[in-house]
Amino acid sequence: MANTFRELIVWQKSIRLAKEVYQITEALPSEENYGLKSQMRRAAIAIPSNIAEGAKRRTTKDFLQFLHIADGSAAELETQLILAEELYPRVKSSHTAALLDEVEKMLGSMMRKLAGSRISSH
Repeated sequence: MANTFRELIVWQKSIRLAKEVYQITEALPSEENYGLKSQMRRAAIAIPSNIAEGAKRRTTKDFLQFLHIADGSAAELETQLILAEELYPRVKSSHTAALLDEVEKMLGSMMRKLAGSRISSH
């Protein structure tokens, strides 16, 4: 495992993802400031935040739990990106959606690896 969460590629990519979400949500109308825009930003921030918090925990079990939470936030963001694009054609999220897909795959792989290491260590 990495010495720090900052070394985790999935964390680095999810930071980039959060920045992209901030940029694309600028295209949302002002009436979405406390709705979809806020929800999307919170979900995007939750992904790297939970990866970081989990990496700081002492056990693999705890880290795995936080990765599951990050993965849930990724699914939430995926749903919100779809809605934003369907409701507001000015929002172009294909690049962001591709990056999100990559983060989700990395989280899945990491969770499977950690879950396997927990099983084999008992």
